[in-house]
Amino acid sequence: MTGSIDTRVSLAKDQKTAPTTLFELASDPSALVRAAVAARPDAPAEALRPLARDRDRNVREVVAKNPASSQGNLLRLLGDADRWVRWAVAANPSVDARIRHVMANAQDKELRGLAAEMTLLEPDLAALLIKDASPEVRERLASHTTDPDVIVALLRDRTVRVRKGLAVNRWTSAEQRHQLAQDSSPDVRAVLVRALELAEEDLQDLLDDRSVDVRRSMATSSVVPEHIRQELENDADESVAEDARRYRGESKPAQDKPAQNKPAPETAATPRAGHRRAVSTRFPGKPTR
Repeated sequence: MTGSIDTRVSLAKDQKTAPTTLFELASDPSALVRAAVAARPDAPAEALRPLARDRDRNVREVVAKNPASSQGNLLRLLGDADRWVRWAVAANPSVDARIRHVMANAQDKELRGLAAEMTLLEPDLAALLIKDASPEVRERLASHTTDPDVIVALLRDRTVRVRKGLAVNRWTSAEQRHQLAQDSSPDVRAVLVRALELAEEDLQDLLDDRSVDVRRSMATSSVVPEHIRQELENDADESVAEDARRYRGESKPAQDKPAQNKPAPETAATPRAGHRRAVSTRFPGKPTR
């Protein structure tokens, strides 16, 4: 094919270019031209097949992302020597059950993690990933799954990292969030109060949490109700109280603040009575009912 590289790239992108020409461009000396062919959603299978074996990594990655790629090409690319090519397959909307099965059983931990994040994950594959040797894979499953049975199973996981994944999962039920609010790990509880809305009873119990980090997370959480934050303004730990007061000041609408040219109306300074109950000696995250 004659002409400059730019000319050939333009030809490869042109919707009017004939399939026979695209097939010819698929073997172009320039990787830029081959990548342009590989990116076409209407690229003929005859052109994509050799590009899935292309010597240039970027070209193979483009094929991996192309919805027009056949399942055979995608399965081949899952075994590619380059990790970025393998991982690109997960973003392809044409991924089917066969490909998810290969991903969930792959030696590549990242491929298993990408499978764990898929909303269409089959129950048998989810059951497999619940027992994955990698805490990272189980955490990614925990944070993305919509399956109630999977959530129940992962609530029993002994690894804190996995339960932290559940603490950001919006598909958890009120009862499951209640369990997480009682989790033995302050890291789980801190993540939970930042990510998910909780029942009033759980919030009231967490006001007494033994972990300063949990209470500080509540003080600056956008999902914590204002009346809870107001109680934290009187927390026994000054860092918690200061965080709560600072958050209120930063989130207050500008129109509610007094105009700079007008003095704020004077009000009698009334000391606020402390509302926080004394820190109990109960186990962290295990409120007394």
